[in-house]
Amino acid sequence: MNGIEGKLNIGKFINRIIFYIIGLFFIAIGVAFSVNSQLGVSPVNSLPYVISEITGKDLGTMVIVVFSIYILIQILLLRKEFKWINLTQLVFSTIFGYFVDFTKHIVGDFAIPTYLGKLTMLAISIVFIAIGVCIYVNTYLVNMPMEGMTAAVQKKVFKNKSFSDVKVIMDCLAVFIGIILSFTFLGRLVGIREGTILSAVLVGKVMKPIQKLIIPTIEKFCF
Repeated sequence: MNGIEGKLNIGKFINRIIFYIIGLFFIAIGVAFSVNSQLGVSPVNSLPYVISEITGKDLGTMVIVVFSIYILIQILLLRKEFKWINLTQLVFSTIFGYFVDFTKHIVGDFAIPTYLGKLTMLAISIVFIAIGVCIYVNTYLVNMPMEGMTAAVQKKVFKNKSFSDVKVIMDCLAVFIGIILSFTFLGRLVGIREGTILSAVLVGKVMKPIQKLIIPTIEKFCF
């Protein structure tokens, strides 16, 4: 029995990894649609983008810097509860970057003309990102830095709120800081548009009904 149980556990762990990768891929597709909508960068990229414009440094470098700060915040909040395996968040962020490049290649220059078309693209982006976050977060492997920080804030600050509700707060906070920095150092708003704000407000909201559909499937195959 122990041998059979061991094989089952290994199989379920492999399933968790598969679901995790699928989740990241869904988010990457969402980012590609968001870029093509031309309505502003996604909330998670808004702060690195603004800092990149301020400093003149490469966006990829600023993503690593900002994500490192998110991990530091997790350490400060969780202290002894922080698992050092979570430092691999930066590794998975790099993998996610390759996924984004790949999905942007797949989506190509596809865009729906007119402003209504851009809003449709944005709506597709929000749904894909919400699905992706629901999938990979509920495998309980390693969170991406933004979601890792969100989980830490939920655990230590907003204990009575759901993860999806806290994600709305953290996404909006990141966008708000980006807006302040943009006006303070550049005198204008860069990278952040109505699409960024809509994504910050709606991704967490859209996650709520999606979780009810996705979590039972993940629990069936992964746990």
